[in-house]
Amino acid sequence: MKRTSFAQWPCSIARTMDLLGDWWTPLVLRDAFYGVRRFDEFQQALGIARNTLADRLKRLVDEGLLEKVAYQTEPVRYDYVLTEKGRDFYPVLLAMTRWGDKWLSSEAGPPITVHHAACGHDTHAEIVCAECREPMTPDDTRMRRGPGFPPRLAQRPDVEARFARQE
Repeated sequence: MKRTSFAQWPCSIARTMDLLGDWWTPLVLRDAFYGVRRFDEFQQALGIARNTLADRLKRLVDEGLLEKVAYQTEPVRYDYVLTEKGRDFYPVLLAMTRWGDKWLSSEAGPPITVHHAACGHDTHAEIVCAECREPMTPDDTRMRRGPGFPPRLAQRPDVEARFARQE
């Protein structure tokens, strides 16, 4: 069955989910942040089928989140290194971690802690406004059509209603 593509939807969440595509991709990225760089290391750490891993790594390279860097020539073998675009995914993983720690942890507590080396504390992700630095919550934020919203959709009654509820 062919899945629906969200790549052209006027929604960054939908486009991101189109890129991620499945549960393995964020886990591959997570392990890249843990310092995993080689195919066999990803495969061993995740227990993922080799063909599935090859597909996920290819997609992440094609999309510019990882870069293949040869570390051996005979035979050619590659490290998979996070690019700037890939490193920019880190806050997404931290936000997912915080939510999972709050809602899915056992009574013993979260399975992993995030340690901020700069201040020396264990911490968690906090989403704050880039302008005023105050926390952002659903109660005090609104979604508005941005400059990239397709004009052909802007006048649809369902779209107008969706954004009217935000005002």
